[in-house]
Amino acid sequence: MYSHRCVSFYALRQFIAGLSLSVILVAAPLLHAEQNSTASESTFAHAKQATVGILEDTQDQRTPEKPGKILVRGTGFHLRDGYIITARHAAEKHTPTTGTIIPKRVRILTTDLHELPADLVGDSSFMDVVVYRIAEPHRAKLRATTAFASEDVVSGMEVFTIGYPLGWGPTMAFGRLGNTNTFLQTVETRLIQADLSACSGNSGGALFNSQGEVVGIMHAIIQTEKDETQTHCSRMAFAIPGILAERIVNAALAGKPLTFSKLGIHMTSVKDGTRLRMAVKDVADPAKSAGIQKHDIILSVDNTEILDAAHLKTYLIERTTPGQRVSVKVRRTDADLTFTVTLAGG
Repeated sequence: MYSHRCVSFYALRQFIAGLSLSVILVAAPLLHAEQNSTASESTFAHAKQATVGILEDTQDQRTPEKPGKILVRGTGFHLRDGYIITARHAAEKHTPTTGTIIPKRVRILTTDLHELPADLVGDSSFMDVVVYRIAEPHRAKLRATTAFASEDVVSGMEVFTIGYPLGWGPTMAFGRLGNTNTFLQTVETRLIQADLSACSGNSGGALFNSQGEVVGIMHAIIQTEKDETQTHCSRMAFAIPGILAERIVNAALAGKPLTFSKLGIHMTSVKDGTRLRMAVKDVADPAKSAGIQKHDIILSVDNTEILDAAHLKTYLIERTTPGQRVSVKVRRTDADLTFTVTLAGG
């Protein structure tokens, strides 16, 4: 049985890589999930057709004439024009000689059992997203497309996901969003918490809203058992926000590296009356040249209140681009001051 990336609950997360078809029964909890009440059957059917499995490379190089076994290690979805989106860790390959690499080509399995090759377009290890494209002669076999939702998510929103838990499927799971602004140690931005069943193998699958639009990419689950030799399911799942994933995908499709905005400050917690606030610990350009100083308390950016360092990082990543001018409000001693900062790239 091949290895997969996972860390126990005590390290805060388990990546949802994939296992083999030999553990089909472990995926049973997904079959008993409560059905989403607002999405239509046609929405489910379309989303299912757009979902693909990411196949494990089981080809023995010593016997290239013998085909490898069909093992699904992760999930992905067809965006449009043959472009397949999945989680980067669901496509990663581990070998003793090369370590962890992103393969230049993967094989995907459609819901109507076509096995198709797809070539690497681009990826973001920073955000755990990778884009492949189906080879041109086979693109017509994937007729169903998806799109990212234009609006951000809210807590309580009904969602569903389709995927290959434990290498088996496709299955469907239904639930609602919890905290839409949560953080783990696996990526450098916020994650969306979803209360639905997910297992190893769901990584890279789309998290859909009731209109069948993509609001997130399945990323991780919380593992509550100590035994790290087993693969588990959980109802506490986390997804890369679709509003951010779309930026990564668009940059990959354009053939350009995705750069994020840089404000130039490091922060530390301080007491502002009875409330904890974030103060400037160190300052560099462009914030320094705009007039922001060490010990300033950050209050807001473009009228969005900044609650902590993660909140500021998320705002810069998701809502701004390098070169954009933003208004930063700070408290200095007893005065509230506002500075205009032209964001750098980094």
